[in-house]
Amino acid sequence: MNSKNTDLGLLVLRISVGGLMLFHGVSKILHGISFLVENMGAVGYAVYIGEVLAPLAILLGWRTKIASVIFAINCIVAIAVAHANEIFSISEHGGYALELLGLYLLGSVALFFTGAGKYAVSHTNKWD
Repeated sequence: MNSKNTDLGLLVLRISVGGLMLFHGVSKILHGISFLVENMGAVGYAVYIGEVLAPLAILLGWRTKIASVIFAINCIVAIAVAHANEIFSISEHGGYALELLGLYLLGSVALFFTGAGKYAVSHTNKWD
């Protein structure tokens, strides 16, 4: 008998990574991204792909591996563009200053290697 619940764990990881980042994307939809477009030009609009579309795909479990790569790139760009001065910093509460972005980044990398699991909209494609 296999007592491991790997697929359930992957679902929880997908909800954590995709669901929580989706709040950032919805905030950008509601409040705009002028600060990004000013700094990055038209490329700034790619944040909607990295913080809305990719998290939705991860959350649903559709082409999770592709979405996870896009999501990870989004996290790396966010670190480079908005948080570069905090890469080697500790927060005022004693944690790593970029721990949330780090968790998002590493969670998406884990999903790239594992895939979505069986509790997903699609789990038979090589990119799921």
